[in-house]
Amino acid sequence: MTMARQAPRTELKLRERAYDAFTEHLLRSEIKPGQFVTQRELVVLTGQPLGAIRELIPRLEAEGLIITVPQRGLQILPLDIGLIRNAFQFRMILEREAVASFTQSASDAAIEQIEAAHRSIVASAQKGMTDALVAEAQRVDREFHEKIVDELNNDIISKAYRVNWIKVRLIRQSETSLDEDLVIPVMHEHLAIIAAMKRRDPAAAVEAAVAHIMNARSRALKLE
Repeated sequence: MTMARQAPRTELKLRERAYDAFTEHLLRSEIKPGQFVTQRELVVLTGQPLGAIRELIPRLEAEGLIITVPQRGLQILPLDIGLIRNAFQFRMILEREAVASFTQSASDAAIEQIEAAHRSIVASAQKGMTDALVAEAQRVDREFHEKIVDELNNDIISKAYRVNWIKVRLIRQSETSLDEDLVIPVMHEHLAIIAAMKRRDPAAAVEAAVAHIMNARSRALKLE
């Protein structure tokens, strides 16, 4: 009985490791959007067994991270205008609700902690930009949005948001990565949202969040 229980857990761990390895390589641009890959190549890339890769593929298909193309194989999701519009629209739908809710329910301490992290990035950036600071800004950026979404306390939304985040990150790497030129503007856009949160003004917080997301969308669509 114990061994029977352990087998599914081991398989689950292998699948999760394969998924984590795949997305890590994807976000590092070691797998490119639009690229065709084989199951064997994914085995080599992720370091996970073929069985785990075969079980991983339906999940990646369901999440839209790969597409099975008849007679050609597995294609990493291609970046196009449709994907950009869909990903940002989905993000907008989720974050409008999340920002409004967070503004009303988050503790003063939580909001102040978020604000302090952003102000620290801005202060450091004004002294000089480094690769380490850009990486830290990316972390603060991601954690800000994820914390707001996670406060909805809805696992379905949180998981969907993270999959969509991968797609947005791929778009940003291609078009609008949070590089040196964007660190301070993005932090200031966040601070506008945070200021409305501190005032407990959901409408203003949502308005600032919408402006922030639309700015990112515009950069991705090269409308600026």
